[in-house]
Amino acid sequence: MVLDDLGTSLRSSLDTLQGKTRLDEDDVEEIVKEIQRSLLSADVDVSLVMELSDSIETRALEEEPPGGTTARDHVLKIVYEEMVELVGDSTALPLEPQTILLAGLQGSGKTTSAAKMAWWFSTKGLRPAVIQTDTFRPGAYDQAEQMAERAEVDFYGDPDGDDPVEIAREGMEATADADVRIVDTAGRHALEDDLIAEIEEIEREVDPDRSLLVLDAAIGQGAKDQARQFEESIGIDGVVITKLDGTAKGGGALTAVNETGSSIAFLGSGETVQDIERFEPSGFISRLLGMGDLKQLSERVERAMQETQEEDDDWDPEDMLEGSFTLKDMKKQMDAMNRMGPLDQVMDMIPGLGGGMMDQLPDDAMDVTQDRMRKFERIMDSMTDEELENPRVVGQERTRRIARGSGTDEETVRQLLEQHSMMERTIEQFQGMGEGDMQRMMKKMGGGGGGGLGDMMGGGKGPFG
Repeated sequence: MVLDDLGTSLRSSLDTLQGKTRLDEDDVEEIVKEIQRSLLSADVDVSLVMELSDSIETRALEEEPPGGTTARDHVLKIVYEEMVELVGDSTALPLEPQTILLAGLQGSGKTTSAAKMAWWFSTKGLRPAVIQTDTFRPGAYDQAEQMAERAEVDFYGDPDGDDPVEIAREGMEATADADVRIVDTAGRHALEDDLIAEIEEIEREVDPDRSLLVLDAAIGQGAKDQARQFEESIGIDGVVITKLDGTAKGGGALTAVNETGSSIAFLGSGETVQDIERFEPSGFISRLLGMGDLKQLSERVERAMQETQEEDDDWDPEDMLEGSFTLKDMKKQMDAMNRMGPLDQVMDMIPGLGGGMMDQLPDDAMDVTQDRMRKFERIMDSMTDEELENPRVVGQERTRRIARGSGTDEETVRQLLEQHSMMERTIEQFQGMGEGDMQRMMKKMGGGGGGGLGDMMGGGKGPFG
């Protein structure tokens, strides 16, 4: 994910304080230099880097760490708080009727973001519509129409029109019944005068409640000039950072937020309309520093389970705690996991599993895991209902047949059956438990009781105790 290099570098810098209980000036000076290098390498503007590092240095030297807090955790807390302060609050987006104008250069991801945002508003119970005004880029209308169809939201555009302002006017009239109207505008390869003039006319026509600047996470230092010119032209109320699943450095987007005096509204990653999340500063920085983001994780889990259940009305995840755990249940769980997004993003949201632990894994670890899950799905697709309901009937003969039918090997089939048995034993421990028992077991698995999952994963305590 974008900013991974920054997160890895920051965590590596903080690890130099491991085992220390007190900080001296040399420690602080060295850690601040490392943080400066990390931020500059991520394309964060120099003035912002100096401002941030000065604040961290002052606090690290002047503030006394609470009793029992290590030097590393004390500095981590300071870095966390200062970076949350840097990115600011999330852009205000009330769940009420409104018009949103999207601006940005060509290739920044405006058209995809328009559909993603519309989908997000639809999940909140509002009726959104996308208005496509881009007559400059070939294929813009078709892309916007297809994305809106995938998002299952209203759409207006004119494939034969050549006047963006007129299309915007007609689009506002045609979508009068929508609660939220998202107006997608044309981009160029650079900040050309005709682009600015065009978007100013559209802005006057649609009179948006909010104008959002869409920025590719790879923008780098160029974000500063771009943000300033759009701010002077139409005023920017928030920033949408796109393509967070790439290898971009991402610091330029943070610079743009500061330059416009605005805040971040959404984070976009991936190509599907569901690959978007509302920006929450504490969770974003928490993930960056390897501390997880339970709020975002719980939202993704809830949404994924709901979508999976909607596809199969007969399946209820709570039934697993009452009856037997079948391969059908396991497949539904895997379907839900796939809906949560790329595995590395999900891992980053789990305290103790993201961040530092991810740094220690091979670069292809998540790809290998995803590949294994896909093989498991093919194997289960090759099984009969009897085998899915009662995996114990699968002997050598059936294993051979299932391997041939799924295009895998017998060893992978056996691995699936072993995985199911492990999950079944775990779920059996939860069956019949009261709420107090459940909390105690979760605490143990989190590392509070010793010998649980937390110990295996390097400890389950949070960075601030």
